[in-house]
Amino acid sequence: MAGRGSRLRPHSLTVPKPLIPVAGQPIVHRLVKDIAKVLKQPIEEIAFVLGDPAWFGDDVVASLTALAEELGAKPSIYRQDKPLGTGHAIMSAEPSLSGPAVIAYADTLIRAEFDLDPNADSVIWTKRVENPEAYGVVKLNDNDEIVELVEKPSEFVSDQAVIGIYYFKDVAVLKQKLQEVLDENLMHGGEYQINDGIKKMMAEGRVFKTGTVDEWMDCGNKNVTLETNAKMLGFLAADNEEQLIHDSVVLENSNIIEPCCIGAGTVLRNTSIGPNVSIGKDCVLENSNVKNSLIQNETIIKNANLDEAMIGNYVKYDGSFTKISIGDYSVLE
Repeated sequence: MAGRGSRLRPHSLTVPKPLIPVAGQPIVHRLVKDIAKVLKQPIEEIAFVLGDPAWFGDDVVASLTALAEELGAKPSIYRQDKPLGTGHAIMSAEPSLSGPAVIAYADTLIRAEFDLDPNADSVIWTKRVENPEAYGVVKLNDNDEIVELVEKPSEFVSDQAVIGIYYFKDVAVLKQKLQEVLDENLMHGGEYQINDGIKKMMAEGRVFKTGTVDEWMDCGNKNVTLETNAKMLGFLAADNEEQLIHDSVVLENSNIIEPCCIGAGTVLRNTSIGPNVSIGKDCVLENSNVKNSLIQNETIIKNANLDEAMIGNYVKYDGSFTKISIGDYSVLE
């Protein structure tokens, strides 16, 4: 999770993308918990690969430490000092690369229910897609084993797209192969990639299988993050997994059209919220209508009619005024 999340600006200018909340929880928190559910076994350690300490500071480390401890795991924090690709990022956590492990990119959310194949050396998690030519996909043999990774194939290879979550029965094998990638200076676009380590494992006859997820939800930019927020709210409401509307929310002549997630201390006055809206804590919304939107913490919204809006922390927005000051990368449509 060492990247800066430039496609999600301006929201990622002040909050690292993996910590931006979706349906009331940071993206990386939801991802780690969802992976834990799929694994169905105790987790000993969670290693986080972060970027520059000036950006991923003490508050980020504290949040991730609390996440690991909540799951009964040891937290380990590593730094990728240069943006040199996924293979380099993994090797930044070299002291933790032993035994069974899951490696995941922290800008994706999933819904899945499957058992890891005990006969596989590795499982690459995939999602069936309608347009495989737009993705990296896996090529399978007659035993449903992965024999090749193909990036954006011009001819049909399979409809199973790689989503960026991997299981290794012994991740030390991947570590060895990625070290070979580094030693050989095997780069693509100036970066060291996990795929080159995986291809070296395949060349040795290691068995790779697929684990197909039911839902794969991206958080790469504003529009898809709003879609993911709506989907996640729907799942959580259907499963009744979490309390989505805090008991301390104040409603004054207002209504909520579920599913919605509203944080502690938020006040709604003469306002209609929903469906598919997530609002953080200690916000105030007055004389407004909001749907299909995501609003973070301690923000004040007045006289607004919002649809597909994403609003950050500590914002003051009054739709009845024309003299406004909006920061870098902001969009008004």
